[in-house]
Amino acid sequence: MPLPALSAFLTQAVARVRPLLERLRHPTRRGVLLAVAAPPALLLVYALILIPFTPGISDIRKAKVEQPARVLSADSKELAVFKWANRQWVGLADISPQVTAALISTEDHRFYEHHGIDFYRLGGAALRTFSGDKQGGSTLTQQLARNLFPDDIGRAPTLTRKLKEAITALKIEALYSKDEILETYLNTVPFLYNAWGIEMAARTYFDKSAKNLDVLESATLVGMLKGNSYYNPVINPERAATRRNTVLAQMAKHGKLDEKRLPALQKKPLRLDFERQLEAPGAAPHLAQQLRKWLIAWADRNDYNVYADGLVVRTTLDSRLQAQANQAVQRRGRQLQALADQAWSGRRGWSGSPELVDAFIKESKEYRSALAAGQTPEDALKRLRADRAFMDALRRDKTRVQIGFMAIDPRDGQVRAWVGSRDFVQDPFDHVAQARRQPGSTFKPFVYGAAFDKGMSPDDTIVDQEVEIPLPGGEVWRPSDDGAPSGRAMSLRDGLAYSKNTITAQLMQKVGPARVAKLAKAMGVRQSPLEEVPSLALGTSPVTLKEMVTAYGSIANGGSFIEPMLVIRVEDSEGKVLEEFAPAKPQEVLPPATAYTLIDVMRGVVNRGTGVGIRNQFGIRADVAGKTGTTQDNTDGWFILMHPQLVAGAWVGFNDNRVTLRSDYWGQGAHSALPIVGDTFSYALRSRLIDPKERFESKAQPGLLARAWEWLSTGLRDWWQGLFKPSEPAPAAPTRRIKPVEPEAPPPVPVVPGPDEPLPVPALPEPSPDSAPPAAPPADTPPQPTVPVLDPSSGR
Repeated sequence: MPLPALSAFLTQAVARVRPLLERLRHPTRRGVLLAVAAPPALLLVYALILIPFTPGISDIRKAKVEQPARVLSADSKELAVFKWANRQWVGLADISPQVTAALISTEDHRFYEHHGIDFYRLGGAALRTFSGDKQGGSTLTQQLARNLFPDDIGRAPTLTRKLKEAITALKIEALYSKDEILETYLNTVPFLYNAWGIEMAARTYFDKSAKNLDVLESATLVGMLKGNSYYNPVINPERAATRRNTVLAQMAKHGKLDEKRLPALQKKPLRLDFERQLEAPGAAPHLAQQLRKWLIAWADRNDYNVYADGLVVRTTLDSRLQAQANQAVQRRGRQLQALADQAWSGRRGWSGSPELVDAFIKESKEYRSALAAGQTPEDALKRLRADRAFMDALRRDKTRVQIGFMAIDPRDGQVRAWVGSRDFVQDPFDHVAQARRQPGSTFKPFVYGAAFDKGMSPDDTIVDQEVEIPLPGGEVWRPSDDGAPSGRAMSLRDGLAYSKNTITAQLMQKVGPARVAKLAKAMGVRQSPLEEVPSLALGTSPVTLKEMVTAYGSIANGGSFIEPMLVIRVEDSEGKVLEEFAPAKPQEVLPPATAYTLIDVMRGVVNRGTGVGIRNQFGIRADVAGKTGTTQDNTDGWFILMHPQLVAGAWVGFNDNRVTLRSDYWGQGAHSALPIVGDTFSYALRSRLIDPKERFESKAQPGLLARAWEWLSTGLRDWWQGLFKPSEPAPAAPTRRIKPVEPEAPPPVPVVPGPDEPLPVPALPEPSPDSAPPAAPPADTPPQPTVPVLDPSSGR
């Protein structure tokens, strides 16, 4: 801009501003009124603009009513309730009057006189704040608005937050009575230790209901509201007592407490009766955790509130089968725990394994804390070894037997039962979907299925002989069985029935690891990586129980994979269906005739092989087929059983795979995992949850005469072979041999103990001082290297 033009522009601007400056120097009455009214007017306009950004009336109603989502079984039994917090709503009539008196006297003594905003208190708080004494002016209604809608309102000390809080408070006051506001407030405030609301607070700190709280207890809990952590009566009793006395003084000041009683009350101790209040885990807590995550995502997509809209989720679980599975896991878990306690007690276990115990100590948080505090590793280890309480707790934690169980309907993939551990509160880790463990011989059916798919027959034979398989790097893998090889030809049917490692390893060479891994993935092992190495035949790649049960479901379903499903439909609070879910479309991954052949061969496992306990111990006469599995050193025990209408599997072990039952008998899947499946399956048959007369049938339907002949010939063959099964020669004494993990032939059938009887404990040999088990990777860590031991034998 040229200089003359700029000069002219500035001259005009000064001429226009000069009158305004003269008015400010000599203001008129009208100007003063306008100046005073402008800020409130602007504030009002800003508040009107904020109204759409505050919670709506419908949101406030939902928050007041609070209808959490419910999870129901397929037979309409409640499995879980998804509450926003651990809270039990109680009416104002069921809350001690001392609580409301203490609350109003301390937090908002003009509560019944204002309409959501106390302008007198607000003005006084502002004056004290300006003078340097920061004070809050929020009413109980404003605090309730902030507690109910923390995301919408926020907690930042800004004008916007205060305006949104005030607007929401006015809405609440317009909708609800004072008593309703008090009731909602007292049921929604937090009190630490996962206790929400006055009822849970009363139970947590005083072991009584809110209705029975006395004046001292009421004042203590109300005092916590100023700062839960700072006035925590458990860890800060002196501060809590001081704050309680302040509340009592406020009650006396506002006529809610006789002033003559005040000095005596203020001298009394807190007298807590503290106990954390845990939410009831429900019948299927691990599954409920899976569903909570799924439902939150579903509700977000469909604009619903999981905690307020009263959604009903109908699942595929059968409550009767789930209850039976829970009982079986608890009963067998107690029996196996008694064995573990004996195996790891005294010189034969814990004291006899100093290197392993030291490894456990060094992995503990107490050890890490000691190092962080400046102790040397030697001093920390010595101190913790001498701490008996710590050592006992460590032993109990490390030697706690764990169990996972899952059952599905193979026809549509619907999950019927799911037990993730023995105790969800004690161990919430899910051993069905989260834990990856070596499956041992339960992986062998994939090897045989791949062989049958390649054109081999169950009657084809392989010589039972020593096997040496070269590996990259010049190593050699030598799998072995309990006894020395017989040197005789053995059919594939018998190889699987008796779980022969030597036969399976040679069959793996004929089929190829890549083909076996591909089939296992197609059938259901789709999340866990499978290493395509020869030892995969014996189950060395860790997988989940869910994957294995799903894969066996594909076998039982005629070779068709169906993704497991958990939810049938979601309904609203009035029963209206919001969304229904159909089973996934089957994917044929194995020809039906081949799948039927594999099922027929696996019948031999339960008729005369390693799973014969299903027939002899549990008296199951239905058409079933299955497979046992045991990993090296009896670390993991598995059993999976198939019926045309139900597939169920169990895993037994410890969270840390360096810990075992130390029993060559009870450590096997045939004796640890099989009884859990047997208990549940026999119940399902007795209760007609599945049809005892239902049989597996080939998809390529043979004629009636052919089916009758097949049934008769199979039964006669198994019976005949069971009678005249050759005895195994005594094993040769190799220079180096790994302990086998599963017997070649079924062991003698033990007497089945009663529901609560302990299992008989076989004598355990006294170990030598140098027999401590070597350290191993933590649980769920794949073995390093893939073939852990490449000496004369390998476990399966």
